[in-house]
Amino acid sequence: MVPVVVVHGGAGTALTCEELCKLGVQEAALAGYHVLQQGGSALDAAEAAVIHLENNPIYNAGCGSALNELKDVEMDALIVDGRTLDCGAVAAVRRIANPITLSRLVMEKTNHVCLAGEGASKFAKAMGIKEVSEESLRTEYSIKMWEKTRHFNEGSDQSEESKSGTVGAVVLDSKGDLASATSTGGIVKKMVGRVGDTPMIGCGGFADNLVGAASATGHGEAIMKVTLSRLVIFHMEQGMSPSQAADTALEYMNTRVKGKGGIIVISKSGEWTAKCNTKRMAWATVKDGILHYGSQHGEHNTKPLANPSGHS
Repeated sequence: MVPVVVVHGGAGTALTCEELCKLGVQEAALAGYHVLQQGGSALDAAEAAVIHLENNPIYNAGCGSALNELKDVEMDALIVDGRTLDCGAVAAVRRIANPITLSRLVMEKTNHVCLAGEGASKFAKAMGIKEVSEESLRTEYSIKMWEKTRHFNEGSDQSEESKSGTVGAVVLDSKGDLASATSTGGIVKKMVGRVGDTPMIGCGGFADNLVGAASATGHGEAIMKVTLSRLVIFHMEQGMSPSQAADTALEYMNTRVKGKGGIIVISKSGEWTAKCNTKRMAWATVKDGILHYGSQHGEHNTKPLANPSGHS
């Protein structure tokens, strides 16, 4: 099986930091691909790609997350193993640099799927994950957006102003195993304790070796209402290609609940797509020694890897 890595940096409309967003997703895709080249699994690569995005303050995940109504950072994340449908998630977690890593520990070290809030923090300490300061997760941009946004409105399109939304990765490794990983800081001035689509299995992400893998971004409440990632996989089960399935699911979400967003998808055979019904969604893919990337709707650039090992 030819390995494939696809990543996204969030769907939206803002021009802010577009070139840096495009560069960051390319670097994340290469980071995940390098893990595969070194013999890592699809799970390893998906986690590595998302960690790369969480560590980049350009994105709304990890250090750079949107601030809630009290100006604090509460993050959500999900990882899914396509081999077994095992998954792990964290919701409204605080003072953790890489929520995606904590999500994987929930999957591998507990009998639960999701841990939230204080319970997630206690589990992180038990697993030896050090807390980071609240200040280290805030950026000048996130503070500026908090001050600019009057209040959180569930139905509003805050992506009009925000730099980007949720980040994620889907991976197919050489063994044919699939994985999905998704992480977010949520919505500016959200209510304390608000949990979006990201940590919800089938909403923010899904992976099944029998079909494919997906990771979503956009209006969390809308994505949850239509279980977007699972809906895409369902359409693929009915015979649609990843591209057809993504378009169909996004159109349904827009028509049924007026939801905007995007999704990246890989089929079990390695066919991939990156689709959105917003103006922009930064994405990048590595397959067959070629890096594909884009941001604006319909944009698709390619370039061969300078180093076949996958180093950036």
